[in-house]
Amino acid sequence: MKTKGYRLNAATGIHKGDRDYQQDQVTLLSHPRAKGCILAVLADGMGGRSGGRKASDQVMLTAQQLFERYSPETDDPIATLKQLVLEAHTVIKLTAISSEEEPHSTVATYLINPGGDCYWAHAGDSRIYHFHGNQLVKRTLDHSYVQTLVNRGELTAEEANFHPQSNILTGCLGTDDEPKIDTHFITRMKIGDSLMACSDGVWHYFNETELGSVLLSLSPREASEFLIDKARSRAKGSGDNLSLVIVKFDPLLR
Repeated sequence: MKTKGYRLNAATGIHKGDRDYQQDQVTLLSHPRAKGCILAVLADGMGGRSGGRKASDQVMLTAQQLFERYSPETDDPIATLKQLVLEAHTVIKLTAISSEEEPHSTVATYLINPGGDCYWAHAGDSRIYHFHGNQLVKRTLDHSYVQTLVNRGELTAEEANFHPQSNILTGCLGTDDEPKIDTHFITRMKIGDSLMACSDGVWHYFNETELGSVLLSLSPREASEFLIDKARSRAKGSGDNLSLVIVKFDPLLR
């Protein structure tokens, strides 16, 4: 997809890993009316086989409905992303009441406008990474117990990855409390930039140096396949569901 000053190159990847069923969901949407406007959404569902999938499905449905109505010229992108998270959260809570299940989900989503300005939002421990070349510019911080310990200086990021309580979240969709939503704004994406959203089934097995090298050297399709294969190998038969969505900002083709 060509737009002003760069070409968008993108791919999604998903695998059930070593689980019996898939609760992750991921999508990459092109705006129906605005060329160069895209929305990436990833959700890691939790709460048993059907409950987790119902939760992540609801995130996808909400995203599709809101993005169809979104106007890049007039609407507030951050407000739209927050609305996506909160509306999905509300419906997931209602699903729990009607189905007698406990569906929950994370969400990591980024929206790129035709002018190259970018916005993201997340709730839970699915992450968004922004690289320029192989250098990390910024990433989201997990809403998790171990991230709280890292923030306090009680753990390093490396120690947190292997902490026995690393799977405990302090916020996500579908809980009694409204989810904490962190947002970020990038004024203009540049040639050489990459954005990746991924579930913990992916990021758990890589450091930032490795991710930057992969995103620099491979196309989004190749990178998604490589990261899923390598994460599965490193999980040694005990891996979670895996999902990711990558967008690279490449030079315009001559």
